[in-house]
Amino acid sequence: MKRIILFVLTNLAVVLVLGLVANLLGVNRYLTANGLNLSALLGYALIMGFGGALISLLISKPVAKWSCGVRLIAQPQSADEAWIVETVRRLADKACIGMPEVGIFEGEPNAFATGAFKNSALVAVSTGLLAGMTREEVEAVIGHEIAHVANGDMVTMALIQGVMNTFVVFLSRVIGYAVDSFLRKGDSRDSGPGIGYMVTTFVLDILLGFLAAIVVAWFSRQREFRADAGSAQLLGRSQPMVNALARLGGLHPAELPKSMAAMGIAGGIGQWFSTHPPIEDRIAALQHTPR
Repeated sequence: MKRIILFVLTNLAVVLVLGLVANLLGVNRYLTANGLNLSALLGYALIMGFGGALISLLISKPVAKWSCGVRLIAQPQSADEAWIVETVRRLADKACIGMPEVGIFEGEPNAFATGAFKNSALVAVSTGLLAGMTREEVEAVIGHEIAHVANGDMVTMALIQGVMNTFVVFLSRVIGYAVDSFLRKGDSRDSGPGIGYMVTTFVLDILLGFLAAIVVAWFSRQREFRADAGSAQLLGRSQPMVNALARLGGLHPAELPKSMAAMGIAGGIGQWFSTHPPIEDRIAALQHTPR
């Protein structure tokens, strides 16, 4: 429930902020008496599309900490915590990135990396992951998350999401205006957009949003293969990641908040909307990776 409330409140705040920015810049007035102002509409679409994605990226760390209940390891309190911190440090150095913050959260087996910048990211692992895997397998999972950071996947996914959001906002309103103009053909009254515009825009926002989600999910799945290969490269061999994935396939990966799902070690349902490829496909790809 906490995650749902945070997700809703965060999105409402983002929409309000972007709406205010669009109003101040005047780009929300793309419907004029002379028709559709495409330049203003493009500006509005860019603000709404990229604004939300970039704000989500910038606040990803504090949101992840709060929503997942991450406890940062500032001073290791056990040998296991000291090992986790040292493993993250060693792999981060090998990947030529700054030392991420390291945290632990309660839950079933999973892990994630997040943050807007390579040199100040967050890597967190669950208690279930630590309890259910060997140290070599946990090291491979941490390598997977470090590879996400080194590859700049958080920024890449935010940019892709921004592009898709922009297309959705722009196309739905252009098509909505065209439909409304057709339905009101011959009506000389100038009373602003009609019901055709509002209904069409609403429906297309949903339909095009689904199509955009499919494209984003496809990119996310390719990114997972790269992170698996990155873990194998950091560890010097692919077998630990293969073992981790095989073990994960027999466990019950924790569900991460929607904003974090694409950065976890496992997650997603449905072939088209899944942010992660099937585990057997990931294992097969790793087995063809040069050792």
